[in-house]
Amino acid sequence: MSIKHRKVNKRIRFVDSAQNPIANKEINIRQTNHKFLFGCGAFDFIPYVKEGTEEYKQVTDSWLEIFNYGTLPFYWGNYEPEEGKPDQDTLMKTAEYLKSKNVKVKGHPLCWHTVCADWLMKYDNETILKKQLERIDREVTNFKGTIDMWDVINEVVIMPIFDKYDNAVTRLCKEHGRVGLIKKVFDEAYKCNPEATLLLNDFNTSINYEILIDGCLNAGVPISAIGIQSHQHQGYWGREKLEEVLDRFSTFGLPIHFTENTLISGEIMPAYIEDLNDWQVEEWPSTPEGEERQAREIEEMYRILFEHPLVEAITTWDYRDGAWLKAPSGYIRTDNTLKPSYEMLKKLVKEEWWTNTAVTTDAEGYAVVEAFKGDYLISADGKETAVSLTDDNPDMITI
Repeated sequence: MSIKHRKVNKRIRFVDSAQNPIANKEINIRQTNHKFLFGCGAFDFIPYVKEGTEEYKQVTDSWLEIFNYGTLPFYWGNYEPEEGKPDQDTLMKTAEYLKSKNVKVKGHPLCWHTVCADWLMKYDNETILKKQLERIDREVTNFKGTIDMWDVINEVVIMPIFDKYDNAVTRLCKEHGRVGLIKKVFDEAYKCNPEATLLLNDFNTSINYEILIDGCLNAGVPISAIGIQSHQHQGYWGREKLEEVLDRFSTFGLPIHFTENTLISGEIMPAYIEDLNDWQVEEWPSTPEGEERQAREIEEMYRILFEHPLVEAITTWDYRDGAWLKAPSGYIRTDNTLKPSYEMLKKLVKEEWWTNTAVTTDAEGYAVVEAFKGDYLISADGKETAVSLTDDNPDMITI
């Protein structure tokens, strides 16, 4: 499989402000952003925006050197620990800061049985559903224009049978069924922002998730993209499993986002652990051998996913080691130094899959441009213009 679909290859006419051809001139084409979403959890931006400390500046500056897409946490129990007092201001400022850096932002998630608001438990199911839909309305409406991408509902395959502890959302899912609840929350999100990208997200890549997606589509649920998690604490999936998962979920014809991905640079979690959260350790060190392995595995995974025409986004879940379960799954170590996986991915995203070139026009101002899809600064004779190069953009550019 090639990556031709990631590029524009077309004959473009370059003209000046008077629409005269820029003839026999060198045109500089400098990429400023990818269309493809190279993402990472953006949780570290929250304390940086709030506190502005040098430590977090170091972390966020290195983050921005690679990524153009960040996920922010909207876990209801943390976002609104006291009913009626959501921490909207903090996440709004953080999202606005990311947007100012040309980073697309996703909110995660609007509905989930884990980290659910405990205060919901005092209500009956009818009231819980009403408050859940009101919550979706509030977030999607208030953040519209700043956050236009949402994991609408998370991990529904396990939701009605989740038995770690009682919670309001599992109660709803038991009453309304998986597809029934999904349709209610998606319809609400779509009503509030029809232009938003709305994801169904799950770690379960078995046939159960395929059946769930099929049921949702048959019920008219407005799913924009399929979210697939791959927390690989127990070892890299490998090419065969990656391609098998891609083949199965491609049958729906929807865009695919790899939404939460972790690969370990230390000792691999034992295979007998069924729930990753059950692996509790005092420390989980990164090792030189593990870091080299992590970089190799991430590179292979990214190449496979970038080649696939339906994959639109890849999000690494942890930027720093130790962020979840103390796992060494980040691109930087706990002391903020860069790991081999960071250097490898930066080289892929900003060198191998990046366009910085020049073309020479003919007597009519035409030149053939081959470039990765994304945003560009186009310049000639000391003048410059910003454009997006995609399959849909005009065949003429004014400089």
